Amino acid sequence: MSYLGFDEYEKSINRIGEGVVFLAKATAKDGAEDFIIARGVPGFKGEDLGEGRIKAPLDHENAETLRKLLPFTAPSRVLTKDRSFGVGDRLGIAAPGHIRIFERYDAYPVFAQQSIRELNLTNRTYEDVLDAVTFAVFQEGFKKAWGADGDHLKTVKDVEYALSLGFSMITLDCSDHIKTDINDANAPALPGNYAAKYLNRQFDIGEGQVLEFSEAELRKIVGVYGEAIGFAADMYNRFLKDGKYAADFEISIDETATPTTPLQHYFVARELTDAGVRFATMAPRFCGEFQKGVDYKGDLSQFEKEIKIHAVIARHFKYKLSIHSGSDKFSVFPSIGRETRGIFHVKTAGTNWLEAMRVAAVVDPGLYRQIHRYALSAFEEARKYYHVTTDLSKIPDLDSLKDPELPGLFDQNDSRQLIHITYGLILNKKDSGGSYEFKDKLYKLWKENEEVYTEALVRHIGRHLDLLGVEKQ
Repeated sequence: MSYLGFDEYEKSINRIGEGVVFLAKATAKDGAEDFIIARGVPGFKGEDLGEGRIKAPLDHENAETLRKLLPFTAPSRVLTKDRSFGVGDRLGIAAPGHIRIFERYDAYPVFAQQSIRELNLTNRTYEDVLDAVTFAVFQEGFKKAWGADGDHLKTVKDVEYALSLGFSMITLDCSDHIKTDINDANAPALPGNYAAKYLNRQFDIGEGQVLEFSEAELRKIVGVYGEAIGFAADMYNRFLKDGKYAADFEISIDETATPTTPLQHYFVARELTDAGVRFATMAPRFCGEFQKGVDYKGDLSQFEKEIKIHAVIARHFKYKLSIHSGSDKFSVFPSIGRETRGIFHVKTAGTNWLEAMRVAAVVDPGLYRQIHRYALSAFEEARKYYHVTTDLSKIPDLDSLKDPELPGLFDQNDSRQLIHITYGLILNKKDSGGSYEFKDKLYKLWKENEEVYTEALVRHIGRHLDLLGVEKQ
């Protein structure tokens, strides 16, 4: 279909006053990149085509203009909705598939969700991440609210960076301030206010759950979390208390080696609440292991017992539980959905990259074989960034597999984790001439097979939502 002489994305056509703006598809004549056509709509920068028409590239300046003119293309606060779901897109190409998913399910997406580590490993910026989603939302005419998460941020500089761009959610990673080496021998003496507040008392948090602190437990908890609570309160007061930035606040205490006990969870939530910190979600460290890109590893019955009381604590203080590293945790999704009563935030990221690589294995087996062999050589370097228990010896030998069998590697945990954690090295690998060895070929492949990738995401992320008990709408 042609609109004003251009091959347009039909759902992107928007009338603004007497003018119109839409996204046009790239053609051999126009070049390799899609572009914006605006007629009678001021603000866009690009080539003047006459008759009030502007051909504008998909750059940051035009993305900012788009967000101002069409508010649905800008992120908003979604953590206050009952069900929110993060779908971190490391590649900047998954949003059309994610949009199709959340048009179907009664949950609110956080489309833009990246950590600083992920930005560094992919050579992207928060501007890139946000703009990619804005253009995809524009393309698909997606009018439902969606969020943008500055994920696992640890510093004033990084929090301010994300908020200044309009990110609607900050996940504050408190791990650098959690003292994991505290034990009975080195736990600090209790300040008097903590003793009076917590000792010799029972805390009825509802639903038959009563908590009680011993002095030894309280001393350790104060030693472990005292500094982290101060850090979270300071960041809240600095950026969010006075309303300068309209963003939701998530507290992450999950990046530790040991699970968060109910007493620890209650203490952190109580102290933050008493300090006037308003947060929408908290991510405790659950029992078992939430390793990247594979199902839950641990005792399911123990997890069900613990998620139950963690959910009660969250309801008591009126915030949502946040489940990090939620990619592919299929065995625990039913209990998460049940015990939270369908009120939760779940984060996924790497699984979207894995589905992209599964598409590569289907479409170009030769290229995938090259990448897989490189990933094996780069694995030890990549594992410095992640806690995984990958056993490379369990990955089938590539030479033993026929091309149609390659996608099956993504159904095997060890090969999934191999590709999952080496993404940055794969995308940044250069040949002797300084050109990207895999990145440009992969992006060309994904562009040419956008619908294949979209349908793969719909199936895979849809399975997550189905098991969490999210209804279709």
